[in-house]
Amino acid sequence: MTRTDLELVTDALDHLDHLHRHLAGQDIRQETVADAVAMRLSAAIEALAKLPKATLTETFGDDWDLMWATRNRIAHSYVFIDYDIIRATVCEDLPGVETKLKDLQARLQPPTDK
Repeated sequence: MTRTDLELVTDALDHLDHLHRHLAGQDIRQETVADAVAMRLSAAIEALAKLPKATLTETFGDDWDLMWATRNRIAHSYVFIDYDIIRATVCEDLPGVETKLKDLQARLQPPTDK
């Protein structure tokens, strides 16, 4: 089954919502919290990777390649993840990514009849 662009963006935002719930009242320095956050971050990026390349470039520009590299590091080098980088990504980069995703989600919404 092929997912629509709107479904993919919504999936990514859902993963990021779960990521925030993992962090609520928790310390990312705890191994299980850090693992859960890293896996949700990876899953969100994987959902976005199914979008057309033009959409990714328009939405994220050159940052997409860095986002995909982060996913690859989580997926393929899990034992060697630097959780300080994950923490910095969540604190410094994720708010801007989420804003872009919410804007994209709004643009992808079908028009409503009034």
